[in-house]
Amino acid sequence: MNGQCRCGRVKIRISAPALVTMACHCRGCQRMTASAFSLSVLVPGSGFEVVEGETVRGGLHGSSHHEHCAWCMSWVFSRFDEMPDLVNVRTPMLDDPEAFPPFIDTMVSEMLSWVVTPARHAYPAFPPEDAFGPLIAEYARTRADAP
Repeated sequence: MNGQCRCGRVKIRISAPALVTMACHCRGCQRMTASAFSLSVLVPGSGFEVVEGETVRGGLHGSSHHEHCAWCMSWVFSRFDEMPDLVNVRTPMLDDPEAFPPFIDTMVSEMLSWVVTPARHAYPAFPPEDAFGPLIAEYARTRADAP
């Protein structure tokens, strides 16, 4: 899978299967995207690379590292200290974002009342750590069944 930021200066490549897709409804994501939620595809860090361009850290600084294009400031991906081997790529940056609808809604406690997604699972905050294994396995099965 390939992708790029809005201006095209940052290009990314994902060479590993997506682990799971999400829509995050937290107020922080709403404000960073100027939308109702942020969309992401969680991938193994070993299967992700920035192949062109420079990113800069934006958003809140701390254990979340939100990387943006240094030129157009598009939010391209995030890394988290708690999950150093994973990368959360912003779905709209992919060349084919239509192929990755959200499987999980997170932070639905902050979801705008009029939002509807096709996600199969919803969590008031983030899924508990022990839920990720079964969610990733179920997502893999749904992707294997896709045409």
